[in-house]
Amino acid sequence: MLLKRRKQLIRWVLAAVLVVDVVLVGLNWRMATEPRPDQNELNLLKRQHDLLAADVARGERIRKDLPAVEQQCDTFFKDQLPAEGTAYSAVVDNLGEVARGAGLRAEDVTFRQHDPDKRGVLLVEIAATVNGDYPSVVRFINGLERSKNFYVLDGLSLAAGSGGNLRLNLRLRTYFRTNA
Repeated sequence: MLLKRRKQLIRWVLAAVLVVDVVLVGLNWRMATEPRPDQNELNLLKRQHDLLAADVARGERIRKDLPAVEQQCDTFFKDQLPAEGTAYSAVVDNLGEVARGAGLRAEDVTFRQHDPDKRGVLLVEIAATVNGDYPSVVRFINGLERSKNFYVLDGLSLAAGSGGNLRLNLRLRTYFRTNA
């Protein structure tokens, strides 16, 4: 009887091993048929990771340098942008000076002020008219470029003036800082 039981136990152990073996073969087959990411996809993902890591590093450098940049901006605004209170008369004087230096007359200077931005910078649009001959008009535009005041020339139009002269209509922009 002991021998019979022993044989039966060995059969059950062999059956269990066989069942486990069949299960493992099935798992192995299933894992072999699952799609694996190919090397091109892995390379693409690695490149994307590297690009994102470079963006993060660049962002960290910007964050680190931001206080120095803000200080430079504040210095620029204080040193280069005139205060609103005296800036209008300074612009009128400067335009008149540049016009006289070019042999022209500045007329009809008008301003249109926009609301200040969050840093207290005012955008001011300027319209002006000057009359004179062509070389004088060219000297005037050159004088604007070299002026101590900061101007952005948005547009100009030439028209025939009286006595063979040209009439130059200008649209300029400049910036002031608020007094606050």
